[in-house]
Amino acid sequence: MKNVTDSFVSLGYWPFAGSFGLNTDILATNPINLTVVLGVLIFFGKGVCASCLLSDLLDNRKQRILNTIRNSEELRGGAIEQLEKARARLRKVEMEADEFRVNGYSEIEREKWNLINSTYKILEQLENYKNETIHFEQQSAINEVRQQVFQQALEGALGTLNSCLNNELHLRAISANIGMFGTMKEIID
Repeated sequence: MKNVTDSFVSLGYWPFAGSFGLNTDILATNPINLTVVLGVLIFFGKGVCASCLLSDLLDNRKQRILNTIRNSEELRGGAIEQLEKARARLRKVEMEADEFRVNGYSEIEREKWNLINSTYKILEQLENYKNETIHFEQQSAINEVRQQVFQQALEGALGTLNSCLNNELHLRAISANIGMFGTMKEIID
């Protein structure tokens, strides 16, 4: 501090050296600048107290901070509300997904059993058709064999009758048959 006061008292004792020296420019020195700034403040600030200005500045700053905090709290509350809604939607979607998953598995299981049952029924029907076809083919074959046997028997009987039958035998067979018909007619009457 002593050096500062000495510099004001003894301005002439400072020696001039290369880039260091006494600043004789009154407008560039600090004390003059401070005096001008204080003078302007005093001249234009009459009736305005510094503590009132400071108090008003602090009050404004405090109000802005409180408003910012209040807005932040409102935004935080809104964000929390949106978060809760999103969590509720997530829980709902998860429950629906679980329900779809369970229903899907049970539906798959049900469809699997339906498919197995329908396949079993189709196989059973095919087995029945196969058996019916085999039975039909057996009956057709049996009927065909019967027809052929009957045809051969008739041809054989006709051949035997034609070779063995003469007119006298023929007349006797006709008479026997007429006699049987006559007996049967008497029994019926």
